[in-house]
Amino acid sequence: MGTIFGSLALTAACSNSAGPGSLPSCGARGTQLSLAVAAYASIDPATDSGCVTFPANTAIDTAEYLVLPWSAGGTPGSSTPFTLQSATPLPTIAMQSAASLEPWLSGGAPSPHGQLAVAFDRFLRASAQARRYTLPVRSAAALTAVPSAALSGPPTLGSKRTFKVCANLKCMSFDNVGAVARSVGTHIAIYVDTLAPSPGLTQANLDSLRNVFDTKLYTVDTVAFGHVSDIDSNTVVIVLMTNTVNKLVSTSSCNSTNSYVAGFFFPADLAPGISQNYNNGEIFYSVVADSNGTLSCAHKPSEVNDVTPVTFTHEFQHMINFVEHVLVKGGNTEEGWLDEGLSKYAEEISGRSFGDNAHFSQFAISAVYDGYQYMLNPGRSPLLIPEDTGSLAEVGASWLFTRYIVDQFGDSLAGRLVRTAMTGAANVAAQTGQPFPQTVSRWALANWVSDLPGFTAPSELQYTSWHFRTTFGSLHNQNPTNFPLAYPLVPTFSAGSAVNLSGTLWSGSGAYVRAVQPPSSAAFTLHFSGPSGGPVSPAIVPRLIVLRIR
Repeated sequence: MGTIFGSLALTAACSNSAGPGSLPSCGARGTQLSLAVAAYASIDPATDSGCVTFPANTAIDTAEYLVLPWSAGGTPGSSTPFTLQSATPLPTIAMQSAASLEPWLSGGAPSPHGQLAVAFDRFLRASAQARRYTLPVRSAAALTAVPSAALSGPPTLGSKRTFKVCANLKCMSFDNVGAVARSVGTHIAIYVDTLAPSPGLTQANLDSLRNVFDTKLYTVDTVAFGHVSDIDSNTVVIVLMTNTVNKLVSTSSCNSTNSYVAGFFFPADLAPGISQNYNNGEIFYSVVADSNGTLSCAHKPSEVNDVTPVTFTHEFQHMINFVEHVLVKGGNTEEGWLDEGLSKYAEEISGRSFGDNAHFSQFAISAVYDGYQYMLNPGRSPLLIPEDTGSLAEVGASWLFTRYIVDQFGDSLAGRLVRTAMTGAANVAAQTGQPFPQTVSRWALANWVSDLPGFTAPSELQYTSWHFRTTFGSLHNQNPTNFPLAYPLVPTFSAGSAVNLSGTLWSGSGAYVRAVQPPSSAAFTLHFSGPSGGPVSPAIVPRLIVLRIR
């Protein structure tokens, strides 16, 4: 029998004991539901042949159920076909979908959060997990005249150093970049490429960035997530602003995709046994200001000032996560989906730390937009993303899930997830103290019912730090082009006796159906199955999640 959640009583029943018809493939192990309003269940179809019977509605009001065919785990990126049908489905009932409404950021300036940036970030996480890096060799861009700085103690203002920097999106070659220490603080030192175009950031700009990094973002990330190493004994994290990062994406690619790489952390710089082949230290790489677009897309100083702090706090979480998992605990790197979710969470909490709406919007809008993309079509985007692909919607799923579990289990959860050798679903289960499928099932429900008007969601089905219907509604009113719906999640709507839905379940995600049952109507049965009516593959940990709305 499936796990019992939310004050639900499950009893075994024959599939033909109720409902408008029978399903021969159900056998004699169907589940009969008896749900009060706001009660819910997450049912393993292996326990009941995938058959669930809903009782007759004898009330004078319509009954409504939220039904989710869902994957509650599995290997990141895995998938399987599924079908959810009533015993006597009516093919004339059209399924509603918001898939065609997915917006693209278009017509504006290139975004540091677009597809190329996501793909590069995913590549870096995959390289770290596989411990696979290309050894650097001197490139045509080498600057042999610039000596390396001594790597003990903080750099002195004006000192020069040569760095090895990824010269393409697969890090198959490296540029030797000469740079000068332009601003040095307690925790951060900013170096700028000696060949950076003019006009660049002013000294006041650089000192302001250093101050934000030093006094705000460094503290936020280390308090929330954990320790940062100092393998080069220079007592600071280096921010290297270099032309090479700008040139990772060509002008034509930047314009055609509206995407560029604003900055990154390269794990090989810290990887045990090989870091000496790279820069052997804690480094965040960033674009330089390039108002005239001499390197790739143009980036005005004002844009770099706005984007770089957000990118830094995101990548700094990746750095801390790598340090804690690999250097401190001697384990493997965190799985990409959870590592990315924590970095998007870092953006959000950094924005909140300033205490004003302007900074909060600056830091959090990317995560909110990504979450919106996921909710537009959750059935198409896995939560458990593989290491070699990525999309804004998948990143959005990672952030929403991370935000939900921190809301449910407290702010300290983020640090516990980082300061461990455990990874992925096992890490989440260990730190929350509850089975991962249960957590995923509740998160899936929370995405619809957390702030559903006229409905009081159980506390475990709520985001406590966001009211997404309010947030998305406001963004829709302000910018209907990029936020075309007041609320992006639009479940398929159908009579319970007419459900007929099929598609693909991706690891950690699924589909939403609102099944309604008019007053004085008969019971109905739903069958959750795989190809040709057989079982749904257990590899993706299938669950049929049901919650009674009214």
